[in-house]
Parts: sequence; structure tokens; C-alpha cells
Amino acid sequence: MTEEVPKEVEEHPELGKLERKVALAAAMILTSGHRQPGVRGWELRRRLGKNYEKVLEALDSRLRRVGLKIKSVQEEGSDDPDRTRYYVVISEPLALYDLGTMGYSMDEVAILAVTLAFLFTNNDRAPYKQVVELLESKYPKWRVESVLERLTRRGYLMRTEDDSLVVGWRSKVEVDRQELLRAITALSSPETSQRAQEEDASRE
Repeated sequence: MTEEVPKEVEEHPELGKLERKVALAAAMILTSGHRQPGVRGWELRRRLGKNYEKVLEALDSRLRRVGLKIKSVQEEGSDDPDRTRYYVVISEPLALYDLGTMGYSMDEVAILAVTLAFLFTNNDRAPYKQVVELLESKYPKWRVESVLERLTRRGYLMRTEDDSLVVGWRSKVEVDRQELLRAITALSSPETSQRAQEEDASRE
């Protein structure tokens, strides 16, 4: 028994070809064999053709129906689409407090938030020693170094050969930088500080 051809594919043969490419793109992104998830633009172009970005648009449209989306992250210092890495992520950006439900302590979430905010305002990198000194005002040095090491292993941060910390691939994919900076700014505003002091006083 031959497989029935859907009416829309029969009427529009190109749609069948597009659907196959969409399925292939999804497989490439979701089952990447690289150490780092996702797939680069040149890999997609090689398998899907020069119009691979159109295929990604079609895939993104389908993923959004189930709360996912395609996210692209450019390599540092490059705006070449072929060197862009594409991921499938949840539609809503990950809030850092959500990490508390993923096996991270509040200290680790706080250290990540402060570190990322510092890196985001310094072209995504800073000397490792400088970051540690910044965090030492709140946490013991051993704790800071231990957390930074774990966050580096998990891909949220990356330590370079010149002993700098840079924003890791996972932070680029999962964290909304504008939302984080907005939250940090709000916490440091005089109004927020005064409100926090009033709340503390009311508890006494």
C-alpha cells in the first residue's frame, strides 16, 4: 500500500521538499554531535542549500506552536551568517531564579547574575582576578572560585588562555541580557533600596 500524499503537498510539490528540509534542519540542531549544542550556519547551508535561513524560518514557525523557538548566536567578532550558531530554546528567556529549580543554590545564581552583569557591561569579558575580587566583597574567595569553576563547566562562563572570564555559550542562549541588566539596575536604584529598608524595618 502506497503512502497517501497530503493534498497540500500534492497541489504544491515544493511544499513537500520544504517539509523534508525543515525536518532535516530540526534533526541537525537537536541531535548535534558536537560537544557544544546547536549547529553552525555553514553546516546547514551544506545540507540544506543557500536558502537555509528560509528553512529555519519555517522551522521556527512550527516550534513556536509548542513553546520553543530558534535562537541564533553570532561568534565573537563575526557577523557572518555561516559562522552563526543556531539553537532550539524555550520561547520565554530563562529567568536566573529558575536555576534554583535546576540544582543551583541561591549563592550560585547570585554569583552568576553579578558576574554576567559585570561582563555584559565590559564587552563580555574581564580578567578572572578582577571578577573574583568583585565577588569577594560578599562571599569567601574559596566559595567564589568553586562556583565560577562549576559555572564554567556548565557553559555559562568560559575561562580563556589569558586568564579572562567571558560570557559562555549557555548564557548567550539562555539568559536575556537586557532583562538581567534592567533587574540589576532596579535593585541598585535609590527607590528600591529605600523600599527594601522599609520592608526590613517592618519585620523587626
